[in-house]
Amino acid sequence: MTTAPDTEAELVARADAMSGKSLGELAQELSVDVPKDFRRNKGWVGTLIERVLGATAGSRDEPDFVELGVELKTLPLDARGTPRESTFVCTIALDEVGDLEWEQSRVRRKLARVLWVPVQADPALAVSERRVGTSLLWSPSEAEEAALRFDWEELTGTIGRGDVEDLRGHLGRFLQIRPKAADSHARRRGFDRDGASFQTLPRGFYLRATFTARLLSDLVPPQAAP
Repeated sequence: MTTAPDTEAELVARADAMSGKSLGELAQELSVDVPKDFRRNKGWVGTLIERVLGATAGSRDEPDFVELGVELKTLPLDARGTPRESTFVCTIALDEVGDLEWEQSRVRRKLARVLWVPVQADPALAVSERRVGTSLLWSPSEAEEAALRFDWEELTGTIGRGDVEDLRGHLGRFLQIRPKAADSHARRRGFDRDGASFQTLPRGFYLRATFTARLLSDLVPPQAAP
C-alpha cells in the first residue's frame, strides 16, 4: 500500500510521475484488475488514483489527503481534452444547509485545496489504454471563490425557503445541485415553506464542466503526454 505523502511537494511529484501513464500501467503497479467498463465499477478510476497517490481519508468526510488538507478530484476528458461531465463536490444536508454561512460550508471546505487529475474517458479507448494527464494543484482565486459563493448562496437560499423541489440543474453559473442517490428509492428529509418535513431525493453540489474546463485550459491534455 502506498504511504501518504508528507508534503504537497511530494504529492505533486507523485502526480507528475503518473502523467502519461495508462490506467493499465497504474493498475499493474498495484496488482489490481482493470474492468472492461464502469457499469459496475463507477468509482474505479478515482479509487485507483487514490491508491497510487496515497490518499488516506477513505469514506470519511475529510479531504482525501487528510494531513495535507488536499482534496482529490479526477476529471474524465473526452477526445478533445475537455471535461465530459460535471464534478461531484459533496452531498447536501438538506435540513441544515439553509442555516449555514458560506465560510462554514462543506463546498468551501472541499474546494479550498484540490488536486485535479485529468484522465482520458473517450469510450473509443479501452479502459486499460486511457492515460492520465498533467495534474493541477489548485486553490480558488478571489474571483473564483466569489463566483462559487454567489451560486452557493442562491442555491442554499432556495433550500432554506423550503423550495428544494423547485431546484433544477440549470440553476447556478458554475455550481449546481443535482440528485445524488444510488437508486430512485433513496430519500432524505427536507422542509417545505411551512417548515413541515417531507421525504425527498438526496442531492449534491456539482461543479459544471465549464468551470473545470477553464481550470485545465493551460494544461497539456493527456493524449499529448509522452
